[in-house]
Amino acid sequence: MEMFGKMKDIQARMQEAQQSLSTLTETGESGAGMVRATVNGLKQVMAVDIDPELIKVEDREMMQDLVVAAINKAMDIMEPRIREHLKKSTEGLLPNIPGMDLGNMMP
Repeated sequence: MEMFGKMKDIQARMQEAQQSLSTLTETGESGAGMVRATVNGLKQVMAVDIDPELIKVEDREMMQDLVVAAINKAMDIMEPRIREHLKKSTEGLLPNIPGMDLGNMMP
């Protein structure tokens, strides 16, 4: 019975931790900082900032590539932060069991 109580605690803490992921943000850059993308811990793009010098019709394809690169970089930076956030949220709920990593339980 005690284990069922622990599992409910874990579920509640994981849900709370996942909801608070929206407060984590990271920014990735491409094109030497000419394009910046900010994402949150829910892996949602929050903002894209493009240097005005890039906004030329003839550079449209390059700008699209730089936006994609900046978003992907921000997502890559965010991944370990999400795992660490979820790991801290469930610390102490279960004994340290080798191979059981609750930090991988992310949205």
